[in-house]
Amino acid sequence: MLACQIVEYHKPHQIRRIPTPQTLRPHDLLLKVAVAALCHSDLEYVDGTLDIQLPVTASHEGTGVVVAKGSAITDFEIGDRVLAGQTYGRCGECDDCQGPENYRHYCENKYNMMSVKRNGAFQEYLIVDALQSTKIPDAMSFLTAAPLACAGVTAWRGVLQAELQPGQWIGIIGSGGGLGHLAVQFAKARGLKVIGVDARDDGLALSREAGADIVLDARIGKDRVVHEAFKVTGGKGADATVNVSDAKTAAATACAITRKHGTMVQVALAHELGIPFEEYIFRDIRIKGSFICSQKETEEMLDVVVKHNIKVTSSIFYGIQEIPKIVELLREGKYQGKGVVVIDEEAVRGRLCQENRSNL
Repeated sequence: MLACQIVEYHKPHQIRRIPTPQTLRPHDLLLKVAVAALCHSDLEYVDGTLDIQLPVTASHEGTGVVVAKGSAITDFEIGDRVLAGQTYGRCGECDDCQGPENYRHYCENKYNMMSVKRNGAFQEYLIVDALQSTKIPDAMSFLTAAPLACAGVTAWRGVLQAELQPGQWIGIIGSGGGLGHLAVQFAKARGLKVIGVDARDDGLALSREAGADIVLDARIGKDRVVHEAFKVTGGKGADATVNVSDAKTAAATACAITRKHGTMVQVALAHELGIPFEEYIFRDIRIKGSFICSQKETEEMLDVVVKHNIKVTSSIFYGIQEIPKIVELLREGKYQGKGVVVIDEEAVRGRLCQENRSNL
């Protein structure tokens, strides 16, 4: 089968022929990949910033149709449309596996990530863990679903980790990016008031389009951003802030606009957080790291996307052969939203035709 792989660090992705997966474990699903998406962290992988197993097929944001399943699977059928879970395998015995449902994908003994230690979704067929994967709602297209496999589950969990109630204020740093515009919409769906902060003209526009109650341009400087955030919140600051930006000053700004005793949720993959101690120690700010959703949280997120008509901003491309070029476009910031790649045009066309008929 055809695949787009990272073969060497600091080298372009390569289009290669690799064996089609054949052997399935009891909880494995074999998907015929329909649509997959690019993530900013894909650049971290090819640049060698994060350790991965080479060679490896890129993309941890995949969707597809079940064409075969393992012997233990009862919740999925052949033909089901699936949002691929990023993680694979559970030992069933560690503290995470024995803990709450939203801890189990952190299994310390069998923790494997797509496109890191296992092949990802930029290939024609993909094995995923049924215990980590989710059915795509009938009302949702592959094109909408694919970016939600990472951007969606990351942004949704970040908003959940803020632990706010309807009517409270939440800040979103990086509100006009691939994760940020989803976080804004998720927060609004939960009845929160949103302060969006971004540093790009198109990001500011997307923040407003996503529904942020107030949008602040980070280029005016941290002090003015903090002043405006406190002004709109009655002098208190946001009850919690979610940081989805890896800009050097983003985490510090996130803490600074958060009220005393509030929470700052760090989502962006920043290697160091440059936060002055007075911003979090003297103000008793709780800093929480947040990764991705569990299977049940993912199901909730997909339901929210459908119920609240949440829009996923993306740029659509076609064909595995085009992916190396698309990676460079991502690096140069030359497309808006998430980069979505159609792997199986027939599956996507068939689904769109079905949706159009149902709307007649």
